[in-house]
This record gives sequence, structure tokens and C-alpha cells, in this order.
Amino acid sequence: MLISENSPGMLLAGLISPKKNNPLLLVTGPRGSGKTLWCMKLAGLAQEQALCLRGLVSPSIFEGDEKTGIGLRDLQTGETRRLAYRKGAEYGDLPTQDWQMVAETLDWGNSILARVETCDLFILDEAGPFELENNTGLAAGLRIVDSARDFPCVVVVRPSLIQKAQTRWPRAQVLDVSTEALS
Repeated sequence: MLISENSPGMLLAGLISPKKNNPLLLVTGPRGSGKTLWCMKLAGLAQEQALCLRGLVSPSIFEGDEKTGIGLRDLQTGETRRLAYRKGAEYGDLPTQDWQMVAETLDWGNSILARVETCDLFILDEAGPFELENNTGLAAGLRIVDSARDFPCVVVVRPSLIQKAQTRWPRAQVLDVSTEALS
């Protein structure tokens, strides 16, 4: 099994090192490349080390082999709610190209993010078009990253928005998970 220097296990120590000055890591890669899985693996390792973990991940929801939705999971409590349904479903309030987002779940996610004051590691999956282009969606997460002075942040950003994210956060390092092992 190949272990990359950028695997979640290897990066965790570097992210929380007292020698690091509040690192910001932008995790990117094409659709289906494992961005959320990478973040969930990092979160699991942080929890194993009893670190104070805050933020949200957006795991896929499958029915058989078909991806039918997206969830939103609070990394502190593990509670998960439905964030999106496939476009054309009868549920969801905010249409995107492929999905119908659930406004109530976005509000729930923002209420979780609004309570984040400090932690050992913050993860936001993802800062997408709603957030980076319209300052909506999970915009409370952007404000956390903007003002994070005493903790490391990991933010998922799709490739089409990586330049916009780097302009907003010039201190950020970029990790393309499509070129990395998940170990």
C-alpha cells in the first residue's frame, strides 16, 4: 500500500504542529476523486487522537450503486442531515446544476458553524459556488476560515473555484487528492 506524504495521516501532525502558523489546506480534485473521503479519514484520525474537531463534511448518499443525494455531517456530534437530492426530485429548495439543496439543512449547518470559536482542527466540505461566488450556502464557514488565527483549517474546493479560493486565502496550500493515495 502506497503511503503519500500528503495522506491524511501524514498531514495531521503537520496541521496541528505548534510550529505551524495556522495552516490552511485547500483540498481539491475532480468530481468523484475522494475529497470528502480524504476529509473523513482526516477527521477520524483527529478523533482517534482526541483532538477538538469542528466543521462539516458532505458524504454522498447512495441507493445501490446510484448516488442519490448528499448529506451534511456535524464533525463534533456526528449528526447527519440530508443536504441535497438529485435534480428533478420532489424535494429540495435551491436548485443547482445537478442537485436540489435543502435550505433548512444549510441553515442547520450555518448554525453549527456559527458556534465554532476555537478547535484543534476545522474542516469545511465544501466551499462551492454558493459560498465562493454568492456568499450564501455555508457562508459561515468562509468567515471562520477568514478569521482563523489560532487553529488549522481544511477546506474542500472544486478545481473550477481553486483560483478564487487562493485569491481569498493567499496563505493556503493546495492538495489535489486525485494525485494522492488515501492511506
